[in-house]
Amino acid sequence: MGKTLIKNAVIINEGLRFESDILIQDEIIAKIGSNLSSKNAEILDAGGKIVLPGIIDDQVHFREPGLTHKGDIESESRAAIAGGITSYMEQPNTKPQTTTIEKLEQKFEIASKKSYANYSFLFGGTNDNLEEIKKLDRYACSGIKLFLGSSTGNMLVDDEEVLEKIFKNTELVISVHCEDEKTVRENTQKYKAIYGDDIPVEYHPLIRSEQACYLSSSRAIALAEKTGARLHVFHVSTGKETALFRNDIPLEQKKITAEVCIHHLWFSDKDYSEKGTLIKWNPAVKTSADRDKLWQALLDDRIDVVATDHAPHTLEEKHNSYMNAPSGGPLVQHALAAMLEKTLDGIITIDKVVEKMCHNPAKLFQIAKRGFIKEGYYADLAIVDMNSPWTVAKNNILYKCAWSPFDSTRFRTKVTQTFVNGHLAYNNGEFSSFRNAKRLTFDR
Repeated sequence: MGKTLIKNAVIINEGLRFESDILIQDEIIAKIGSNLSSKNAEILDAGGKIVLPGIIDDQVHFREPGLTHKGDIESESRAAIAGGITSYMEQPNTKPQTTTIEKLEQKFEIASKKSYANYSFLFGGTNDNLEEIKKLDRYACSGIKLFLGSSTGNMLVDDEEVLEKIFKNTELVISVHCEDEKTVRENTQKYKAIYGDDIPVEYHPLIRSEQACYLSSSRAIALAEKTGARLHVFHVSTGKETALFRNDIPLEQKKITAEVCIHHLWFSDKDYSEKGTLIKWNPAVKTSADRDKLWQALLDDRIDVVATDHAPHTLEEKHNSYMNAPSGGPLVQHALAAMLEKTLDGIITIDKVVEKMCHNPAKLFQIAKRGFIKEGYYADLAIVDMNSPWTVAKNNILYKCAWSPFDSTRFRTKVTQTFVNGHLAYNNGEFSSFRNAKRLTFDR
């Protein structure tokens, strides 16, 4: 691949902001310093733009295999690198589900041929695949995913005895979707009795309620404390849940960690009247008070990671009635822009964005040589113009489903270049035909 020299960069890394050059040799950051030069290096003048470590998204649904009319590894990873995401962890609720080692390796094989971004996959736990989990090598993938409430693809794990055995029988991070199934079913029946299948979408956060989330999260945490399991709670959506997590110890010492997603930080229940089922997610977008508490927990380090839960569906599917519209929406292309918008609003510092979207996912999942701008690390980089306004519109949306919950939103920042393993994969709207993505490896 040769050499690339990035000149006049403003690097954001490990709480520091400094002007520097970056020399990339093949796939690796070879040197960081001032006034660098190198024979035969291709020069990219960053012109004072900020350079971040490539974003690591620990929760995406790229829909392959089996659901590729919604999205696929090629289309969604392409959208991801346009948004500065250079590594992702894809979820197991595909068709077939990723619940055997054979199915897991089949996904890796697909990604090795199609992905624009670095990749790993979560292995799905079920009520009846404990023996497969026991056989899973600790270096094989990013971790285990358990649905403790039913969602798209229904992989509900509701056998308490099996659940405890899973917690006791893996060293891997166990990532959980937490909603209490009994509460959700009771709430659904309550509103169906009134509205039938035409329940107004505004009732979604009352059906998939604060109580449903809190009951499930608190039980999962209690089980992790009992068994010593390494637990990561996906997409925390309520203020009440944030009290369950600690901020008095460093991330590296935490056995129980938490994630919040872009949509829970951006939208609130007031947006259902305009967006309707386009912002129907599980767990639901809840109140503005919940959103404020999620921000507070993110800023004070009770919440450790920001992710997308990117989950595309077609517009035809989303425009169904409440009971028939699937939950989820596409987000990878716009996630970093959304967070940087909040930096310009003074809500979060750019250092904190890098910590939550780059450094912490690498630490939490023990990913080897990624998530930081360091000599000897893979050159996964996002170059961002902090003063380049643009508006989300159909002609610039890259998702296969061709829509975004951010449609018509004006962002003030733009990813201009993305490097994946030292290769300029995305450059001002153009994609390289050469893909240099790799399977994520782990220091465990």
